[in-house]
Amino acid sequence: MSGGVPKPAGIRRWLRGPRPAAVPLLVGRASTLVGLLDIAAGVFPGFRRSRMHALAEVLPGAFGPFAAALSLSAGVLLLLLAHGLKRRKRRAWRAAVALLPVGALAQLSYRHSLAGALISLALLAPLLRHRSQFAALPDPRSRWRALANFLLMSTGSLLLGLVIVSAHPHRVVGDPGLADRLTHVLYGLFGVEGPVGYRGGATSWTVAFSLGALGLLTAVTTVYLAFRPEHPAARLTGEDETRLRALLERHGARDSLGHFALRRDKAVVFSPSGKAAVTYRVVSGVMLASGDPIGDVEAWPGAIERFMEVARAHSWTPAVMGCSETGGEVWTRETGLDALELGDEAVVDVAGFSLSGRAMRNVRQMVNRIERAGYETRVRRVADLGAAELDRVRHAVDAWRGTDTERGFSMALGRIGDPADGECLIATAHLAETGPPGGQGRSPGGAGAGADADAYGDLKAVLHFVPWGRDGVSLDLMRRDRAADPGLNELLIVAALRAAPRLGIARVSLNFAMFRSALARGEKIGAGPVLRAWRGLLVFLSRWFQIESLYRFNAKFRPRWEPRFVVYRASADLPRIGIAALQAEGFLSLAPPLPRFLRRRRPPSRPCAHTVADHHEVRAA
Repeated sequence: MSGGVPKPAGIRRWLRGPRPAAVPLLVGRASTLVGLLDIAAGVFPGFRRSRMHALAEVLPGAFGPFAAALSLSAGVLLLLLAHGLKRRKRRAWRAAVALLPVGALAQLSYRHSLAGALISLALLAPLLRHRSQFAALPDPRSRWRALANFLLMSTGSLLLGLVIVSAHPHRVVGDPGLADRLTHVLYGLFGVEGPVGYRGGATSWTVAFSLGALGLLTAVTTVYLAFRPEHPAARLTGEDETRLRALLERHGARDSLGHFALRRDKAVVFSPSGKAAVTYRVVSGVMLASGDPIGDVEAWPGAIERFMEVARAHSWTPAVMGCSETGGEVWTRETGLDALELGDEAVVDVAGFSLSGRAMRNVRQMVNRIERAGYETRVRRVADLGAAELDRVRHAVDAWRGTDTERGFSMALGRIGDPADGECLIATAHLAETGPPGGQGRSPGGAGAGADADAYGDLKAVLHFVPWGRDGVSLDLMRRDRAADPGLNELLIVAALRAAPRLGIARVSLNFAMFRSALARGEKIGAGPVLRAWRGLLVFLSRWFQIESLYRFNAKFRPRWEPRFVVYRASADLPRIGIAALQAEGFLSLAPPLPRFLRRRRPPSRPCAHTVADHHEVRAA
């Protein structure tokens, strides 16, 4: 570490990363305001005759069919660019710089308005003067953004089109209903005249050009996003993985989440000395790290500084999920970020574990019942399993997954049975014999029964642990056949704890329990109304997220609780970080399903980063 000496305030503010400067924020807000006024000036004829006429008079493109369409287009585009300008994105700056002169030219061409041109140039002036502040690099992007843009723009165009069609009530011919107006909007987006008629050619042309402009904007922006060069998220390379494994070999005992840094959908930054690293994933503009930095604690500040530099260069929001108390202290001291307790990790010391005693009565009875039902357990290293059995375990784990997508990020490896992960631990439960249909635990029925169940033979449940230094393991995943007897997860955890001494394992990290202390204190006698209300909310949310159930499950094994923290820049960032974390963990997906022609072409999967021989060479180093 850096000797505990606080960094100067100026350096700490710089390391805080991508907090937008005053100019980008003001420019972004000004773009939003001008965009809304441009749209209003292009849509509502009464707006131009109201007291706001003086302001509308100087907006880009405010009169005439062409000017109305141009004003509408400029307003929509400025709204789309506003967020990018606030985040200091270089491409948004370039687009705004190109768009504003077009608005100024429209003022001179259509309205001969010098004041309108000056307003556009006035907004252009700070963009040019402070161009160095708009230097943020692009975010990772993929083809699904084109479909998202199409859906959002289409919805917005339909709603705005209905407003345009209905903005001239005194010039409408007849009394068209909502269906006729909607049909007119749909036709107009494709440049075709609809069933709604207007008195006066100017009004009809204004509506037609405005609808056509919305349709053209939707098409152009979608085509641009679909066929622009991709900027994929960074991935862990084979060289990165080799360096991380070497750091874990020397310093992996420090953090139970260290091995999860080897997820291959993460990116990594190393300290200048190469003795420490931070792995992360970018989700919705949040640069999300998990656990403590990997490597020598003395080199953590260098890796953290590189992490913050990358966040600043891309204008990403920095955040860390699930770091330890030591990690939180280093992060907050080196960067000036804040930390908030997120929950507790359950750690069981093997030497002190026993099923005897009243406190372990429920677990003991459950384990005995499952064993009497004919289940047996096997606890082995991944390297000790044969290829056929390992393949069967993989297929069973995938089939027993309760969701379409794999969940987990901060405490999940995302793979099982890789030759490079030979030191991982697998605990399996087996039921060798099956009895007549309806027998308890003997003939599984319902989901997973039949041919699918036969494909996995006597395998009924799997637990997978990753290494935690030389004498520990950390729980990665729990899967079981839904048709098998309940209690198999408890049985396998007990089996792993019993087998730990012969495998040289002294400590086992179980699940992470979010807000564990609030749940525990809120149910005690004397808890205040605020704490009880907070616990009630957590229990309510447990219907969708495993909050209380994971706490109850972990507590069965009488673990010691290790607090884990979230590190963040500002309180206003917490909702955004929370949504990004839910996306990373697989609980929330904002990406719509893509048609085949828009899907990202993925490179061939890399089953392992190294051969088994390479892995042993890394360990020997």
